[in-house]
Amino acid sequence: MKTKGQRGLDYDGQGNKFGDMDVDLEEIIWSIEEEDQEAIVTQLQKYNDENALCFFFDTEERERRKQRELEEFRRNKVRDYVPDSDSDSDGSETPDLFLRQRLAAALIQYVGSQRHPQVLKACLRTLRILSRDRRALDPLLTDPALLTLAKLGGIGALPVSEQGGSDTHHNCGTGATGFPAGAEDEPSLNARPDAAASLFVEPGAGRDSQGPKPDANSETRAQQAGNQQNERDVDKDTCSSSSGAHARRNTHECLVRGKRDSRAKGDDEEDKEEGEVWRKEAMKALCNVVYNSNWAQKRASELSFLPGLLARLARTTQAAAPPSGQFYELRLLFLLTALRPELRAQLQKEGGVSLLTAALEKCLSVQWRNLHEAVLDPTVPPISTDVSQRAIEILKILFSVTYSNRKQQLDNEGAALYRHLAAVLRHCLLLSCEKEECTEELQSHVVNLLSVLPLHCLDVLLSVPLSEGSLQCEGFNMDCVHALMLFMEKQLNKSEKLKERLTPVLSLLTESCRAHRQTRHYLRQQILPPLRDVSTRPEEGESMKSRLVRLMTHVDTDVKDCAAELLFVLCKENVRRFVKYTGYGNAAGLLAARGLLRGRGRGAVPEGRYSSDSDSDTEEYKQAKAQINPVTGRVEADQPDPMEGMTEEEKEEEAQKLINMFNKLSRNKIIEPVVVSAEGKLVPLEELRHDTQAEDGGSEEDSEEQDK
Repeated sequence: MKTKGQRGLDYDGQGNKFGDMDVDLEEIIWSIEEEDQEAIVTQLQKYNDENALCFFFDTEERERRKQRELEEFRRNKVRDYVPDSDSDSDGSETPDLFLRQRLAAALIQYVGSQRHPQVLKACLRTLRILSRDRRALDPLLTDPALLTLAKLGGIGALPVSEQGGSDTHHNCGTGATGFPAGAEDEPSLNARPDAAASLFVEPGAGRDSQGPKPDANSETRAQQAGNQQNERDVDKDTCSSSSGAHARRNTHECLVRGKRDSRAKGDDEEDKEEGEVWRKEAMKALCNVVYNSNWAQKRASELSFLPGLLARLARTTQAAAPPSGQFYELRLLFLLTALRPELRAQLQKEGGVSLLTAALEKCLSVQWRNLHEAVLDPTVPPISTDVSQRAIEILKILFSVTYSNRKQQLDNEGAALYRHLAAVLRHCLLLSCEKEECTEELQSHVVNLLSVLPLHCLDVLLSVPLSEGSLQCEGFNMDCVHALMLFMEKQLNKSEKLKERLTPVLSLLTESCRAHRQTRHYLRQQILPPLRDVSTRPEEGESMKSRLVRLMTHVDTDVKDCAAELLFVLCKENVRRFVKYTGYGNAAGLLAARGLLRGRGRGAVPEGRYSSDSDSDTEEYKQAKAQINPVTGRVEADQPDPMEGMTEEEKEEEAQKLINMFNKLSRNKIIEPVVVSAEGKLVPLEELRHDTQAEDGGSEEDSEEQDK
């Protein structure tokens, strides 16, 4: 962003240039100070259009800094510290940064007393763009500024700042006032001037000029273009790569109800929808500020944002239809609970799980047939993107709260609450969305939440009565288990984000198989059918078993362990059966970790965990059993003897060469020979040798003592 007389290039989130910067920030600030509403809206709309896709500021300065660091590294061969954010620079304030801070300070003070919806929309959209830059946040990190954004976003019941509008931030030189004394909690939606008057009315004394009313069609086109480009900003600005996590998507498709159709609505309806737009803009800016600043997170906690959000969520849960901006309220609630541990505890204490479960039911329009059986109508169309995105945010909040309390002992009331939640999640898992990627993302968050619920509360997943078309095993409904298996299979087909997407469903299925015999029987039929083809390695092929066996040697230990654990449980933790289906080479990692390399049955498996049904071998397996190589798990072709035709002296010479090679590798610490101990675990050979020598020495000393 350049001041007047300067021109540069701005870049989108991928580093592509998209436009020239020709907005005079000094002129915008002057218009705000003069309260020239017409100039404010015109200039801010131009600024917003040019910066709609700008997520990185001071790109030229950042490139120069990186070039200097590279040259310094080439000279000294020492890499200096590089900030982990592309928005940060070396700490020096550039003129553009100073202007952005001044603009943010002027805007946050101006919107505190502004009543016109269109002016508010333009100002808050600019504040949302400015809030992407962490270095320009100082004017927004005051208590009055946070309270102003919260009230404009519709969060009520907030405390009044004790500072009387003064600056409460420790490092901000520009104060921001909140709402004036006597003002309502939020600006009135009925402050639109008379139709015969000018669209922009100057509140200051001596300003009696009236500007022309903008063209309605151009205004609608600009608003639609802004919606298509800007509604997705909260996802990009406020989502971290670890939560989990999971990949974020653009959400502008779900906000079509916020667009204004001036041809079919009167002034009141237009005012209402304009109000919804600037409410969403205020919530987006607040989400960006909270995500980018630890100070804002702390102050939001101390200013009681959480009770205000919960009260609003409770009201919208009882309403006939949720407001169009509820997604951003849920996003802010997720950020607060994910980033502040005390807020997770507070949410749990105030009955947040029950409230969020009710909100999820309302979002998905769940209808109950029995206590834990929801009505699943196949004729109902897939859920919209708007609904799926709101449901995902609720699931993320529930995961944050439940994960921190997963080890607590539950009373009867808590167990009933989580059983009800599990029943809602079962319904969620069987739904389909308009877009396939939305369905997959929704199922992913359902799996994450199911994996942290108490295991004994998941029996409701199987307790649903059978109906026409239901999958069953031993009289139990397997629709939910089958959906989980299909989700796992989709993740097995992908080569990226295996740890984030695959390990939760593998762990969930593993624990479910341990707890529920019918689940294990059904999955064993699908994943480990009777072994017939023994001519190929277990890891070869495209079956679910083959892909899981391939993961048993994956470089990521979490993925490897989860895949091996599921197959081991499907084999009822029987070593012989596990080796039969996977091969000893693939199974060695898990067996070594459990001390079962000697093949001693089930090791430490509790008695009675599994049923006593036997694994009958097929005729094909029985015929080829003697020729199967236990290491590779398949029938191997006869290999020629490499020592055929060699004399005994030549054999001894080759053996000595091999021993010398191993000794050299061992001395150089390239390899470390290991052996299987009496406990069935791999231990270094040198360590075992020292223990044996110590025991022998002790035995000799004991013998000498006895002789004396």
